[in-house]
Amino acid sequence: MTDAALSQGPTSRGGPSYWPIWRAIGKWAGLFMLGLIYFPLVWLMLLSFSANPLSGIPGSFTSTHFRALFASTDWHQPLLASVVIGLIVGLVCAVVATVVGRAVPSLARPGRTLLLFVLPLFVPGMSMGAALFIFARSVLDLKLGFWSIALGHFVWAFPFALLIILVVTTRFDHRLVEAGRDLGASGWRVFWDIEFPILMPGIVSAALFGFLMSFNEVMRTIFLRGTAETMPVWNWVQAAAQQSQVPIIFALSTIVLAVTLPLLCGVFWLLFAKLDKS
Repeated sequence: MTDAALSQGPTSRGGPSYWPIWRAIGKWAGLFMLGLIYFPLVWLMLLSFSANPLSGIPGSFTSTHFRALFASTDWHQPLLASVVIGLIVGLVCAVVATVVGRAVPSLARPGRTLLLFVLPLFVPGMSMGAALFIFARSVLDLKLGFWSIALGHFVWAFPFALLIILVVTTRFDHRLVEAGRDLGASGWRVFWDIEFPILMPGIVSAALFGFLMSFNEVMRTIFLRGTAETMPVWNWVQAAAQQSQVPIIFALSTIVLAVTLPLLCGVFWLLFAKLDKS
């Protein structure tokens, strides 16, 4: 078979190649999915600057809603609670996922072990929230509030953080560790000088992902919050109870999006750039 025939892709008994057709379908399907993902975000940002955002049509752009947002202090405490809980969850997720992620590939049956960790991803949030509520109150005797929310967010975010760490550890060349040990380095020195620099993009990504999963969580928070209030819950209450607060919620969502989206792009660019070099 010539190089020209190979480049044409699979054929149908001497007929024309159908590969370009499927490639075109895949291309346009991918573009459609990108539009479906990012168009609502752009539309939200346009509506947050619109004089009448509840109409759903951008127009008569103004910064009135942003001025009203900054003039109000009602959202400060929920935002602070979400940021602090998110930072705690992100840090704990990064540390625990790194410890567990380094051990999973060396187990006898890593696939089955990993399945046990990722199963919570498929449990409905309502069921997990109710189960964690019973566990926190009956078993841990934990007062519902800040720490119960942090516990629920950690259970939810940890599997994602672990998967990110495993992406790096499965591509890790363990011969580097063996070489360090052969040269007489201690376990801590091998980890700090060899493993940690290689795992760093995954650790940072796991921490950031844990933070964002916590910052955006609603369902489990409703069961575990007690009288505490996080930013997503505050948005949900305001949108449900006071229709006049919706424009302010649009403005706040736009600010959060403008901060988190570039941060996410930078961290994941760092992660994939590191993986491409490995």
